[in-house]
Amino acid sequence: MKLVDTDDTVLIVTGIDVPAEMNDRPLAYRLKAEIDRRGDGKAFRVGLVVSDAWFAQNRIFHLCPVVAVGGPGVNALAASLVNDLPMLVRREDRAFVQGQWDGEEKRASLWGMDRGATAEAVEIFVREGFCEAFLKQAWKAAAPARS
Repeated sequence: MKLVDTDDTVLIVTGIDVPAEMNDRPLAYRLKAEIDRRGDGKAFRVGLVVSDAWFAQNRIFHLCPVVAVGGPGVNALAASLVNDLPMLVRREDRAFVQGQWDGEEKRASLWGMDRGATAEAVEIFVREGFCEAFLKQAWKAAAPARS
């Protein structure tokens, strides 16, 4: 039975260390709920929260659209993306939204200088239209995602 579709399932990747598990994983599940809601119940148009270690070990899923939650100090995926993704938002040098989703790979990285700033980055991604734009490209949607 198929559980993940590399075109539609959005991986939300957090670090595996205790601080990331405590602080970033709840934010990742908040983002997952938003992605699931926007998927309108369509098969595979959901978020799946995984660790950076799992992501590194399962290369087939690198084909999925991916959002890293947590900074480069606690999330290996965010560390690998920090110099490659364009900076879309930098709020007071504390909350950061990086991303590129108009090409073959759909990638975003949401992080901050501390737990509160990472939460702010996730909020910016959702409330300022970045999540909608990301999902529209990831899902190749003809119509915009619901708000």
